[in-house]
Amino acid sequence: MTTLAAIFDLDGTVLNTLPDLADSLNIALKAAGYPTHDLNGYRPMVGNGMAKMIERALPPDHQDPSTQSQILAAFKKEYALRQCDKTAPYPGIVELLRDLKAQGWSLGLLSNKDHENTLQVVNHFFPQIFTEILGVKPGATTKPDPTGALGICASFGVSPNQVFYVGDSGVDMATAKGAGCRPIGVAWGFRPQEELIENGALAILKNPADFLPLIKTLGQ
Repeated sequence: MTTLAAIFDLDGTVLNTLPDLADSLNIALKAAGYPTHDLNGYRPMVGNGMAKMIERALPPDHQDPSTQSQILAAFKKEYALRQCDKTAPYPGIVELLRDLKAQGWSLGLLSNKDHENTLQVVNHFFPQIFTEILGVKPGATTKPDPTGALGICASFGVSPNQVFYVGDSGVDMATAKGAGCRPIGVAWGFRPQEELIENGALAILKNPADFLPLIKTLGQ
């Protein structure tokens, strides 16, 4: 049976969100008197949710919950103002997603970004593409917990082992494995390919156009 379902990560997979994330957090850090980071410095900080990104960005001696909460609130305020300013789809992603949609694929998006931010940026850049869009809701678990991925698979009405999970980080690969999906890494994201392979990627996409040929080699 041909697989016609896939779940995509957001940051570093379908959208390059790093410039807007970096700008927003640097403004929040600078306003509070903390050191800022360059763009590449943020690459390893993204992927485990906004709160974890704040923790990683703050100095080691300023990790108390009050400071983290303060910076997180300031970051969210700034990010809401500029989350689509410099963010853009990776080359070839829009074409791939449209092709999959036209071929009848069920497409889901799962992010560790807050749910409302996830909805806003996805509907801005990919209107009417994804059947299911899920970010982190209050009280919900974050990836690599597989709950969100399993929920999307259930909504598609397919077993997880029929679903390709496409992401740019070890967190995504671990999420896919935990849910029983088929993990596919991308080479253009925020994390090195070695991290993807170490965490179970079946294959690494060099560019979006390789996706459909790749799944044929995997027996689909």
